Amino acid sequence: MKNMESPMIFIVCSALLLLCTSTAYAQTAKSPSISPTPTPSPAPAPAPEYVNLTDLLTVAGPFQTFLTYLQSTKVIDTFQNQANNTQEGVTIFVPTNSAFSSLKKPSLSNLTQDQLKSLLLFHGLPHFYSLSDFKNLTQLSPVPTFAGGQYTLNFTDVSGVARISSGWSNTKVSSSVHSTDPVAIYQVDKVLLPEAIFGTDIPPTPAPAPSPDIAPAADTPSGATSGGKASTTSSPSNSSYKMISWGIWSQLVLALSGVLVLFL
Repeated sequence: MKNMESPMIFIVCSALLLLCTSTAYAQTAKSPSISPTPTPSPAPAPAPEYVNLTDLLTVAGPFQTFLTYLQSTKVIDTFQNQANNTQEGVTIFVPTNSAFSSLKKPSLSNLTQDQLKSLLLFHGLPHFYSLSDFKNLTQLSPVPTFAGGQYTLNFTDVSGVARISSGWSNTKVSSSVHSTDPVAIYQVDKVLLPEAIFGTDIPPTPAPAPSPDIAPAADTPSGATSGGKASTTSSPSNSSYKMISWGIWSQLVLALSGVLVLFL
């Protein structure tokens, strides 16, 4: 009996060992749990491109006079900081060199340094405005400038052309030099003169000189033309009349000569 119990115990132990081994193997054979992949966060918006206003105004057009004033008064630093260190951007109206050279009265040479700086700040708006935004500016006028206070500009839209009025100056936006957020630069043909500096006693704008009244050749009076033709055609008739008269007198002289010959 004892001999039979030993094989039975061995078989039961072997079966239990096999069962435990299979269970352990099955647990290790399970695939590891896969954690969910995190959703990538959206990429941050690219920073606005840095615009060097000095370089841009140097190569963009005939703006050297305006740029020289900006540099001498340090206003270029104010515009540059607004362009690249704020979220608002900047809009600058740049007069050409000829706009300064044609400015006789009032003269900028009589301004103090503070007045000159305010005049230059008067040419900038502390916000980026594209060309399409000017229609909205007509409804917001007067629009404050960097000079602040009473230094405001009025905008109007005339058949799609933006016009700017400062009281002393009335000009239009001639062209877009640069218009990419955060910097907008527009060319103007006149220096913007603020009333806060030059007063409200604005001289009237001279009327344009009338064009010379030159009548075209087709409008020549008909009487003069006909008179000229009459004088031209009358010459042959006068000469013909003289020839006929001379012929009659010649015949009379011959006839009288014949009569005298008969009597003599």
